[in-house]
Amino acid sequence: MAYSSKLKAHAEKLGRDVKIALVGAGQMGHGFGCQVDRMPGLTVSLVIDIDPARIMALYADLGENNPVISTDQNEIAAAISAGKRVGTTTSAFLSELPIDFVVEATGVPEIGAQITYSCLKAKMDVAVLNVEMDVTIGPLLHKIAVENGVVYTVCHGDEPIEAKVLVDFARDLNFEVIAAGKGKNNPFEPLSNPDSVRATATAKNMNPKMLCSFTDGSKTMTEMVALSNTTGIPLSKRGMNGPAATVKTLQNVFAPKEDGGILDKKGVIDYCTGDVAPGVFVIVKSDSKYINHEMSYLGMGPGPYFALYRPYHLASVEAPLSVARAVVDRESSLFATHLISEVVAMTKKDLKAGDKIDGIGGYTVRGYADIAADARRDNLVPIGLIQNAIVKNDVPVGTLLTYDDVELDATSLIVKLRKEQDDMGLTYAS
Repeated sequence: MAYSSKLKAHAEKLGRDVKIALVGAGQMGHGFGCQVDRMPGLTVSLVIDIDPARIMALYADLGENNPVISTDQNEIAAAISAGKRVGTTTSAFLSELPIDFVVEATGVPEIGAQITYSCLKAKMDVAVLNVEMDVTIGPLLHKIAVENGVVYTVCHGDEPIEAKVLVDFARDLNFEVIAAGKGKNNPFEPLSNPDSVRATATAKNMNPKMLCSFTDGSKTMTEMVALSNTTGIPLSKRGMNGPAATVKTLQNVFAPKEDGGILDKKGVIDYCTGDVAPGVFVIVKSDSKYINHEMSYLGMGPGPYFALYRPYHLASVEAPLSVARAVVDRESSLFATHLISEVVAMTKKDLKAGDKIDGIGGYTVRGYADIAADARRDNLVPIGLIQNAIVKNDVPVGTLLTYDDVELDATSLIVKLRKEQDDMGLTYAS
């Protein structure tokens, strides 16, 4: 990889550092900003957040205590061109600014859609820490990027990409991929809400909605759907299995049933609980007796199934590697050309007609992984479209919401883009 030297050479050729605009300075964005600004040839030139205090806190950690704070487009553009650090609370004219690379880190599907779509159309490279948006309209965004000669990528650091690296490794070595997935980090509490996790979130200095999206399973479902879509490997089933496993038992648990495991079929995406977290894994098999012997000799177990395991993912700390890869190699770390899997919405409480749905990590719904063709058959609505939707009829807790159950926000860009994606045949591919 060695991007440090390549980024230096790129900056020398360009005559300056790559100017990065960071949208969202919460926990993920702040970590990303601190790390990417340490990399040679890359500079955080603009931070956009609705909270000026978060902008100032990030810049303070970057050693900049006097950034230009403005909402005036001309002033912001002039300051960026002059090499100054800039902060603003609006993204309205981001695509018109003298920025080389945009990083979207809000985690909100609608905001992510607005930022990413406008910037790709303006021929700007975009990296996102917003897998919730990608599993909803990622194929369309990838198509737009290709058409405009720019890069659209989901960032390194979260489990989908790190598991994909292992899948690519296994495939390059001609192993059969039996299963791939992650260890779930937090206790699984499907009916949790921001209030029920608030004390823990406060202790961890986290946004309660973010922690809730972990505990209610939404994040795990979303990440595994992203892994499925980018690798072309289907989910094990609707909702997946999510068994208990340990690092030492992975290859036994994720084996076919006829060999003592839990799988109905080979070649699937799933997750587990236990000490596998915060790592990712791929279970492989070889049809070569000698290779199996070599794997056992190398300490990988008796076979015939072997676990390739990465014991960590570094979230925002390693996310800037995707920016480096895009800048230097003009490659995307993770993208999907079609959706074969989907994250739909399941109610977390009884909902009444007229209720407004608050979205991911909230009080009303959680994400649930599904096979895209099955979601289409059952008319299920993606959770990435659900925020601000109005419930049309009473639905009990534990219900998978259909398009007939809700009135989507007609003003939402992501709703409009998803329809465009569906009409183009980029969804429900097998």
